[in-house]
Amino acid sequence: MTMFSRVLGFVRDTIIARTFGAGMATDAFFVAFKLPNLLRRIFAEGAFAQAFVPILAEFKQTRSQEATRDFIQHVAGLLSFILLIVTAIGILAAPWVIYISAPGFTANPDKFALSVQLLRITFPYIFLISLSSLVGSILNTYHQFSVPAFTPTFLNIAFIVFALWLAPYFHPPVMALAWAVFAGGVLQLGYQLPYLFKLGF
Repeated sequence: MTMFSRVLGFVRDTIIARTFGAGMATDAFFVAFKLPNLLRRIFAEGAFAQAFVPILAEFKQTRSQEATRDFIQHVAGLLSFILLIVTAIGILAAPWVIYISAPGFTANPDKFALSVQLLRITFPYIFLISLSSLVGSILNTYHQFSVPAFTPTFLNIAFIVFALWLAPYFHPPVMALAWAVFAGGVLQLGYQLPYLFKLGF
C-alpha cells in the first residue's frame, strides 16, 4: 500500500510539473503548502502519534471498551480544539506567515497576494490530516493496518484529478492545487471513518 502511494506520488509530481511548469504560480503554491505540510509532520506524524499509540494499546489491554472509548473521545476532543485554534490563527495570520517564510515575495505584490490566498485554502489540511492520523492510529492499534496505509493515496489522487481535469475551471489554474489539498484531507479522513465505526467508536 505504501509503495503504491509512493509511485502515485511520483506520477502526481510529474503531472503537476507538466501541467503547471515552473513559474510564479507554482512557487506561490509550494510556499503556501510548506507550512501545513510541516505542521502535518509535527501534529500527525510526530510526538503525538508516538505518545498516543502506546497509551491506547495499554487502555485496550487493561481497561474496558467503555473506558477506551472515553479516552479516545477525550483525546479527539482536545486535539480538535487545539487544531481549530491553530487553523484559525493560520488563516488569519496568512500574510504574516508568507512574509516570514518567503520575504522575497513582497517584491511582487501579485505573487504575495496569491500565496496568501493559497495558504488560506490549504491551511485547514492540518486539521483534517491530524484527525485522519488519529483515526489511523486507532485502526492500527486494532490491527487494521491496510486502511491507514492506503489513506495517503487519496491526497495524490486529489492532486492528479484536480491538475488534469479541474484546473481549467479555476482562476488562476494553480488554485486547483490548493483545493486538491483540502479535498485530499477530506477524503483521507472520510475514508477511514466507516472502519472506525465498525470498531464501535
